[in-house]
Amino acid sequence: MRTKAYQLVAWQQPAELREVDVREPGPGEVLLKVGGAGACHSDLTLMGIPPGFMPYTLPFTLGHEAAGWVEALGPGVTGFERGEPVLVYGPWGCGRCKPCRQGSENHCERVSELRSHGGGLGRDGSMAHYLLVPSSRLLVPLGSLDPRDWAPLVDAALTPYHAIKRALPQLVPGSTAVVIGVGGLGQMAVQLLRAVSPARVIAVDTSAEKLARAKDLGADATVRSDDRPVEQIRELTRGLGAELVLDIVGVDSTLQLAAGVARTRGQLAVIGLGGGVLPFNFFSIPQECQVVAPYWGTLPELMEVLELAHAGRIRMTVERFPLEQAAEAYKRMREGTLKGRAIITPHG
Repeated sequence: MRTKAYQLVAWQQPAELREVDVREPGPGEVLLKVGGAGACHSDLTLMGIPPGFMPYTLPFTLGHEAAGWVEALGPGVTGFERGEPVLVYGPWGCGRCKPCRQGSENHCERVSELRSHGGGLGRDGSMAHYLLVPSSRLLVPLGSLDPRDWAPLVDAALTPYHAIKRALPQLVPGSTAVVIGVGGLGQMAVQLLRAVSPARVIAVDTSAEKLARAKDLGADATVRSDDRPVEQIRELTRGLGAELVLDIVGVDSTLQLAAGVARTRGQLAVIGLGGGVLPFNFFSIPQECQVVAPYWGTLPELMEVLELAHAGRIRMTVERFPLEQAAEAYKRMREGTLKGRAIITPHG
């Protein structure tokens, strides 16, 4: 079978819509009819990196947030039926090392040997009509949720959830969490904080529209990042700062802001791939403040996020684009004009 796919063909060049072959699934594999493929800002980062920086072999299809319907099962695969809606867990590890066997394929010990991090990250991803998933262990039943709208659970929800869960012991009544950047991923972070913790949530952004949306999704307070944000957040926290700061942007200015509003013994989680640098010395961050770089989340955590979606505790704001308009989705992303998460829907 021949079909279309949005592929990264050359480094530091835009991806291209190309014709590709689709093969039948082999032993243990599952062929997925793609419902939705989330477009992520990290894809823009990937397109812009220089040759040799990543171990990936070109070309490969983009799309590391995937949901769809089971199209065909390879020999030996049981537990799924044709037409069943599923999510695809994003990080594809070896499946055999200790972290992988614990459901933490985002921490696979053999990732350097694999020379990829999953579909859309070195291997063919979901921005195509069909996706070949290497193992049924990576599939999570989606139930009644529409695959065309909920693919971003795999990253846009899972990544902040993983960071928030690390900090839950500190997010007690009276605590504060700050979310810097409330686009598609930041909006999920606000909702997740509201769903799983009693912390007061402060949203920070340059866009009044995005801040209004964050308020609607549960943020207790909003702060414009171009209007004395450190002073405002310090005032809101009685001068103490926040127990958790999620920097969804990751540029120099947001990292500086994050360090300026974190609390002693707090956590500063750098989620955004903006390429910024946080200078470090004894005086650059509060005492005993942890700086972490969360990477995706575990398979059990994805199942927990899915339960929150089924319970109506989190909502997904999306804009759908046909596969032929994938480039337009990334153009809108660069311009900052997306209202939520862009999702490529190859089958309409």
